Amino acid sequence: MSEIVQRGLYYEEFEVGAVYAHRPGRTATEADNVLFSTLTMNAQPLHLDAAYSAGQPFGQRLMNSMWTLSTMVGASVSQLTLGTLVAQVGLTDIAFPAPLFHGDTIYVETEIVEKRLSESRPGQGLVTMRHTARNQNGEVVAMATRIALMWCVDSARGASV
Repeated sequence: MSEIVQRGLYYEEFEVGAVYAHRPGRTATEADNVLFSTLTMNAQPLHLDAAYSAGQPFGQRLMNSMWTLSTMVGASVSQLTLGTLVAQVGLTDIAFPAPLFHGDTIYVETEIVEKRLSESRPGQGLVTMRHTARNQNGEVVAMATRIALMWCVDSARGASV
């Protein structure tokens, strides 16, 4: 029996218009928020101070938006880019249209919006993805467009996991 190795997609396997639902979801915890905020030196009281946050417009601590962004992108890795990514090229159009709180669960989807072969890096191609994270109620809490440099199948030297 042959060995099957989990991996992401090679450039040729991406289809413009395809939408990937990344599961399972991820429930945001107080520990996630405190650890991420302190590890990244973000002392914003909206993330760390319950008493302060209670007097602010949302009435409670907000999840650190950079945790939300990182988790949203991270949720796509095993399905799309695991071992097939050369490099992340950029993130644009990042938005957080609704707050995320401790106890909320995010569910992520990725739409492939564009792809093209690299002009300067033979054997590699650029894939543009639009990530969307929704909470357990279906409300969009984060969005970002990501451009990833991906290996082509025939040039994937060292790209396999």
